[in-house]
Amino acid sequence: MKYALVCGAGGFIGHHLVNRLKTEGFFVRGVDLKYPEFEATRADDFMVGDLRDPLICREAVDRRFDEVYQLAADMGGAGFVFVGVNDAAIMHNSALVNLNVLEACRKRNAGRVFYSSSACVYPEYNQKDPDNPNCAEDSTYPAAPDSDYGWEKLFSERLYLAYHRNHGMQTRVARYHNIFGPLGAWTGGREKSPAALCRKVAETKDGGEIEIWGDGKQTRSFLYVDECLEGSIRLTRSDFTGPVNIGSEEMVTINQLAGLAMDIAGKKLSIKHIPGPLGVRGRNSDNRLIQDKLGWKPSWPLRRGLEKTYAWIEEQLRASR
Repeated sequence: MKYALVCGAGGFIGHHLVNRLKTEGFFVRGVDLKYPEFEATRADDFMVGDLRDPLICREAVDRRFDEVYQLAADMGGAGFVFVGVNDAAIMHNSALVNLNVLEACRKRNAGRVFYSSSACVYPEYNQKDPDNPNCAEDSTYPAAPDSDYGWEKLFSERLYLAYHRNHGMQTRVARYHNIFGPLGAWTGGREKSPAALCRKVAETKDGGEIEIWGDGKQTRSFLYVDECLEGSIRLTRSDFTGPVNIGSEEMVTINQLAGLAMDIAGKKLSIKHIPGPLGVRGRNSDNRLIQDKLGWKPSWPLRRGLEKTYAWIEEQLRASR
């Protein structure tokens, strides 16, 4: 039997990853501040603990794991990352987690250690044109992320790559682009735009109105969680260290994303554009490197994943009434 450790197993992607590894026959230990919110964990051993504490990290990494997935971070959508008041906590908490987890893995001679970085590391100056953003992996420097969340992710990328160079660790670094799907935050302020828009559409009667931050012409791509897991596991088990994008190349405006959610719901709604935190003007995954190194890239159409996500959020709303 192989052993895997999932840090951040109480979160959206981490919970899905535990389920995926269990289908492959792994013994899985999950670690997080909390249990998954929407269904019970399938982890063989789930440890509730704060990975900012090096003692907790040493307890969690108490043996050699074949695969370690470090997804734990202080994060959320634009309403959390770009408002400014959370910057110190984001940088302090996530950096401590990465420093502690990586050193604990080094001391236990962990097999492969995967780190989930973010497309937020890319420079703001390459993402001002919503129609032509540049998110190729080699465009990262000169560094100029648009948020402290992005700066912390960039620091931690360098940390994992330094441990690879200096200690011979088999670290792997991926840059996630807007992962979405069922069992993720859909209300409360930390939800990302696909979940937020699905919720707004589901809550609004046909002919009504929903609100969108900004003019809605900012562009993004969104990757369904199952494809994120596939890319993450393929990278972990490959000979490529990274960093590499894991995201969709199907770029849409936020207005188009809202329209897709409306179409799935069978509703005609109007959009009211209001001031709010936005992030960069345009962002899209560049998948040339992942295709070259792994012989694979995400291929699901956005609508396929959004249909599954909308149905799940609609179910949550019905259950909460």
